[in-house]
Amino acid sequence: MSGRVGPLVEPDWLDKHLGEEDVKVVEVDYDPETAYRVGHIPGAFLIDWKRDLNKYPERDIIDQYGFESLMRRLGIRNSDAVILYGDYNNWFAAFAYWIFKIYGHDNVALLNGGRKKWIETSRPMTREEPRATESDYRVTKVDLSLRALFIDVLRNLWRRDVVLVDVRSPDEYAGRVTAPPEYPNEQAQRGGHIPGAVNIPWSIAVREDGTFKPLEELRRVYAEKGVTPDREVIVYCRIGERAAFTFYVLRELLGYPRVRVYDGSWSEWGNMVGAPVKTGEEP
Repeated sequence: MSGRVGPLVEPDWLDKHLGEEDVKVVEVDYDPETAYRVGHIPGAFLIDWKRDLNKYPERDIIDQYGFESLMRRLGIRNSDAVILYGDYNNWFAAFAYWIFKIYGHDNVALLNGGRKKWIETSRPMTREEPRATESDYRVTKVDLSLRALFIDVLRNLWRRDVVLVDVRSPDEYAGRVTAPPEYPNEQAQRGGHIPGAVNIPWSIAVREDGTFKPLEELRRVYAEKGVTPDREVIVYCRIGERAAFTFYVLRELLGYPRVRVYDGSWSEWGNMVGAPVKTGEEP
């Protein structure tokens, strides 16, 4: 294959292009031991979300040079089409997609349905880990307009042309729980949501098999909550992975022009001294 892909590819398409030199398949996992190393798409490389996309010891995403280093280690070239997929309904793959966009690699796509759909359709899996030939990858542009920091959110509270979208569960939004069941030990000091934020859980975008719902249905759901293309949208969750999923839906599938991920999300806001917090359901 030569040329561009994205933003979404189907399992049938990937099946036909597996093994092509300019198509790199990458699985992105929160816990590779329970996913990638149990079995993955043949030829797929691994991105460990905690190890590879986070900058230590700070709490931050990897910088430009960290991204270049990761791409070189995986053998990804600037011209390659990269297909991302993973567990948890592509949460962490969507986070990686957002990172790819920040660092200017636009030839990137998500696999519709992720690991779940690939396995359910009885497609090939392997435990063999491929060896990469190191590349000379270079970042040529950086787009930090796709990211919102704490101060950006604070400055935009109550602006009518900006809408905050909390993509967590209704229980997290209302403050009834301080962490989702997937991460029971990772709680914020306070429960609730950012004042003015609307609650549209990430899960409204997908069917039972993990594939995306029809675009017209998605447009209607977001518009009914006041999330429209004429407004700037800032999405958040707990650590940014579910927010990145909704960023992908709004910007990449629906074409909203101004969407940012607040990746500090509730783990930052709910621990920040003096940050305003609201509890309870939406008005």
